[in-house]
Amino acid sequence: MSAQQNVQRPLDALGKALNAPVLIKLKGEREFRGILKSFDLHMNLVLNDAEELENGEISRRLGTVLIRGDNIIYISP
Repeated sequence: MSAQQNVQRPLDALGKALNAPVLIKLKGEREFRGILKSFDLHMNLVLNDAEELENGEISRRLGTVLIRGDNIIYISP
């Protein structure tokens, strides 16, 4: 088994986070929390039960949202 097979790819980590809560930080200091329902190769995400956070507190409940991958700074499962 080569060393490459032991390395987990970023999209594999997202696949393991499906149907689980995630925290998303976007450009412009915006943060969202929700249940990761799907993603694509561009890291566009669909979240259910999404909430926008300000200073760690819920500022808005949004329901289902699509987040464009090019706006994402990090995703924390």
